[in-house]
Amino acid sequence: MATPRPSASPDESSAAPAAPAPLEGAPEGAPGTPDGLVDDPYGTYAALREHAPVRRVTGTDGNAAWLVTRYADVREALADPRLSLDKSHALPGNYQGFALPPALDANMMNMDPPDHTRIRRLVVKAFTPGRVERLRAPVRRAAAELLDAAEEAGRTGGVDLVAAYAAPLPIAVICDLLGVPAALRRDLRTWTDALVVPDPERPGRAKEAVGELLRYFTALLAEKRAAPGDDLLSDLIAARDEGDRLSEDELMSLAFLLLFAGYENVVQLIGTAVIGLLRHPAQLAAVRADPALLPGAVEEFMRHEGPALLAIRRFPLEDVTIAGVRVPRGETVLLSLGSAGRDPERFPDPDRLDITRDTSGHLALGHGIHHCLGAPLARLQTTIALDELLRRFPRLALAVPEEELRWRPSIRARGLLALPVTL
Repeated sequence: MATPRPSASPDESSAAPAAPAPLEGAPEGAPGTPDGLVDDPYGTYAALREHAPVRRVTGTDGNAAWLVTRYADVREALADPRLSLDKSHALPGNYQGFALPPALDANMMNMDPPDHTRIRRLVVKAFTPGRVERLRAPVRRAAAELLDAAEEAGRTGGVDLVAAYAAPLPIAVICDLLGVPAALRRDLRTWTDALVVPDPERPGRAKEAVGELLRYFTALLAEKRAAPGDDLLSDLIAARDEGDRLSEDELMSLAFLLLFAGYENVVQLIGTAVIGLLRHPAQLAAVRADPALLPGAVEEFMRHEGPALLAIRRFPLEDVTIAGVRVPRGETVLLSLGSAGRDPERFPDPDRLDITRDTSGHLALGHGIHHCLGAPLARLQTTIALDELLRRFPRLALAVPEEELRWRPSIRARGLLALPVTL
């Protein structure tokens, strides 16, 4: 039986926001970063889908890249084996990206089969539905404890829900899974934040954070070798040392990737889910009245405003044609997950948040062999985080006008820097 659709409220007009003026320049023209890609990504994507669905832009490294924005093209490209994740296939000087040392760079985000297949097979056991389900009670306990502290802090004023809840919850969960001691988790958050949100007043901070992460994981893996525990890192070390199926750099890089991806995306998803509900009171009332709607709502939050606007960059192994546009071998291809989720050809009335919509086929977690490994855990954490928060605080509200909220200045990641609320 279909779930009744929540009634619309005045804040939930089905009218989509007006798209910006048509973008100038043919797809084969000189590259440039379209205006609004940071400040108004979804309006800009709408214009791109209509006028230049495959367009050369200036990437974050200052070099040209091809931005793909239509759902059908993005989905097909995500599963196209001709589009490699291996940076060795980039033309010389075409891609510079953020420089990680080899010990952190040899991870699945930079690999094609067969290496990608080999490493993913070792890790996937940690994220089976059964193993993830066993984390349900620990995640709920962690959420309740964080909300206890937030409630106490909120007695004298507002609370930043990102700092007090959305960030510490996933870092606690992924660190428990990996076997990272609790005393060091705040440092890990600081280092990963430095990589994602560069500090313009400290241009060398990201490089310093990489060095600190490398030193930390080197020491942690040595400790795990000396005294293995019941955790994922100990299991991976055993696979490395006994079966020689992981190189030392692959082991180190995998630990870094699991921490970074397992923490960062969930932080942003919880934050955007909460602001999405606060913006839409009828939707908020519906999930309060029927928490069984939450799993479907989480899928809609991912489609509507997922944390990753772009998939990891690709490099064509040969000249390829995408939506009638020729993309030369070795050039950088950026696939817009954020735009695909708002494509009206796939999702009718896509700018409307509708927690009962059919979101099947959304690409927020990827598609094909690189589909997000930790997707079941991300869904579990977000669902529990929202359930605990909404049950606990029926008068949850923004503490500042919405226009004062600060979003990450990025074309790659969508997330709030802070979410001030009253509980």
